[in-house]
Amino acid sequence: MMSAEMPSAGLQPAESGAAQSQPAAPSRLQRTAAAARTMAAAAALACAVAGAAGSAQAAATIVIVNQNATGVGFNDPTPAAPVGGNPGTTLGQQRLYAFQRAADIWGATLTSNVPIRIGASFVPLSCTATSATLGSAGANEIWSDFPNAPRANTWYPSALASKLAGEDVATPGEPHIVARFNSRVGLFSDCLPGSGFYLGLDRNFGTQIDLVTVLLHEFAHGFGFQTFTDDETGAEILNIPSIWDYYLLNNRNNRLWVEMTPAERAASATTWRGLSWNGPIVTAAVPQVLDPASNLAISGSAAGSATGNYQVGDAAFGPPLGQPAVSGQLMPVVDQANGTGLACEPLSNLNALAVRGNVALVDRGTCPFVDKARNVQAAGAIGMVVADNQPGDVSDLGGADPTIAIPAVRITQADGVTLKASLQRRSRTQSGVLASLGVNPNRLAGTDSAGRILLYTPSTLSPGSSVSHYTTEAKPNQLMEPAINVDLTHEVTPPRDLTFPLLRDIGW
Repeated sequence: MMSAEMPSAGLQPAESGAAQSQPAAPSRLQRTAAAARTMAAAAALACAVAGAAGSAQAAATIVIVNQNATGVGFNDPTPAAPVGGNPGTTLGQQRLYAFQRAADIWGATLTSNVPIRIGASFVPLSCTATSATLGSAGANEIWSDFPNAPRANTWYPSALASKLAGEDVATPGEPHIVARFNSRVGLFSDCLPGSGFYLGLDRNFGTQIDLVTVLLHEFAHGFGFQTFTDDETGAEILNIPSIWDYYLLNNRNNRLWVEMTPAERAASATTWRGLSWNGPIVTAAVPQVLDPASNLAISGSAAGSATGNYQVGDAAFGPPLGQPAVSGQLMPVVDQANGTGLACEPLSNLNALAVRGNVALVDRGTCPFVDKARNVQAAGAIGMVVADNQPGDVSDLGGADPTIAIPAVRITQADGVTLKASLQRRSRTQSGVLASLGVNPNRLAGTDSAGRILLYTPSTLSPGSSVSHYTTEAKPNQLMEPAINVDLTHEVTPPRDLTFPLLRDIGW
């Protein structure tokens, strides 16, 4: 029997937990400092409710425990007009209805004989006029060696441990999950003004942040969608692995995290596309959920050593890549003195002549991606390839513009250099380098060569996001990626989403 305090993870610990000595029992208790995971977007999240506010009766009962004081957070009396199916008439009531909707969805999905308590609140969190912490959530306690534990000497989150034990193992009076959300976001001039939470229940969020989607994501972390092992040092808490670590596979050497040294775990956490989820339930569901991976194929008489397939980031705007591929001569835009092409302004006659009927190659920088796409499209381009302007992993193209009708992808800076080298000899209208924007029928988006979904492991560690999220390369976007994407639904199961299959892998 032992106890210890777990370091917080993520940008916003949901709660500081004190170490506790335990009564004699065949279990170990770990109070967490929230195990919080945060959203990597222009904003993030957090929550809390006091007093029994409501429950979702289904396969599992989820109780939102309102932890706000009178007059604030869930108890904010500011009048509000009902919106998007949310019948609340005050700001506090609407926040609570949104929480209850997320709890209802998860309650209808999970099974447990032990009611799951989520201690929740809306409180002021860090923010500026252009960015904010939306909030965070995580397991309040973690346990090992509880009654009926499937694996000995292994950490489980409190809610899952209680389900598996068939009894509430949490410290009396403690919630299983803690969550805090930003009470100021969108409501003050210094905190993402105009971009606050959408409190409707119908996903008609427009330019706002859909709170129900954010809550579904954060609750999943509390149910166990996270490791408790330090993703920066690889150190286990009290040298005990998390149940998560039994399924986290280094796809370069086929070794699980539980089989590695701390240094090996830390190194794998920053190996791009280096970690895969090896759980059988997720892997079986992957073909049902994920689409073929997007691909840029380069060929042609002048392609030379640039010939081949390139990994790309997808665009949030324009049509998705598919079959048949969109193909044309790859032609660079050149509108800067150093030979690069930003395409931030309408193209010159020479550049327009070059890209007309072809695929435009432009450089990242200075203006939004949608501006570049709009300009090359207006010049007659049939597709756009954006080369990054700094080293790093390939990322997606963000932005929205319903008028953009051509496909666009993003490639790494290194790949951009390779392609530009092949374009040195060209006429004003032809390069002899053929670019095909399509899909790879032999690889699903966001998977490794064995068909397992990848975890988020950017080359630069992102504390709170690395390792405990799915890759950003999945298509369609998944709920448990490190950012909330606008195409997410309120679904947590196949055929749309892989969140619940992962929770089943760990014991739900």
